[in-house]
Amino acid sequence: MWHAAKRLHEALAGRALTRSDFRVPRYATMNLAGRQVTESLSRGKHLLTRVEGGLTVHTHLKMEGRWQVRPARGRVPSDHRIRLVLANEAWQAVGYQLGVVEVLPTGQEAQAVGHLGPDLLGPDWDPAEAVRRLLADPRRPAGEALLDQRNLAGIGNVYKSELLFLRGVWPWRPIGEVTDPAAVVDLARRLLEANKNRIGHVTTGLPQRGQENWVYGRGGRACRRCGTLIQRASQGADPEGRVTYWCPHCQPAP
Repeated sequence: MWHAAKRLHEALAGRALTRSDFRVPRYATMNLAGRQVTESLSRGKHLLTRVEGGLTVHTHLKMEGRWQVRPARGRVPSDHRIRLVLANEAWQAVGYQLGVVEVLPTGQEAQAVGHLGPDLLGPDWDPAEAVRRLLADPRRPAGEALLDQRNLAGIGNVYKSELLFLRGVWPWRPIGEVTDPAAVVDLARRLLEANKNRIGHVTTGLPQRGQENWVYGRGGRACRRCGTLIQRASQGADPEGRVTYWCPHCQPAP
């Protein structure tokens, strides 16, 4: 998300929009053409594109969404998956399968992102506050606590699994029983910093295809450290709990 915001900012900020095409019913008549984009930034998994006149375009990729930035001279394809087009004389940003598209007053952005915890890549990053929020519910499984954007914003399912492996934590261990949660938070920050300028997630230090991750996506395959078969299971009741990967030997259950 940080990388997507950076690309949008580089293409749109400081230029007036020549086109805004909202392909969602609620904003079908919205027209931002003529307004200058002031900035685009990420907040956890949310993207905020601010335009003059005190408006913010709020988007969220959910699981399937993506932004493509391409030269403005190219034709926008006729594709039912496109939800939003923002363009200026030089560039056009095309949002596909965006899970959320809305326009709100910039002064009311908290309605969309005010519930989020400290952003791992944001100017508001506060590791002590992130630890405090994690430990506010000490009996919650570590995997669920880390994925909850209300505790700290920016950890997705890949980083959740990789982070717990690197710290040797069984994903269902209560977060209050995790040794040195501040070190977990610090490692999360370093992993995201290391990956913020690349597409994809490299946690092993090896960017070659198939070598990027320790456990994520490797269910039933041998652990890179000990050879034990990697396990996978659903974790969490909410839809974003998704699948957790772990090594039973490197991350033993209590």
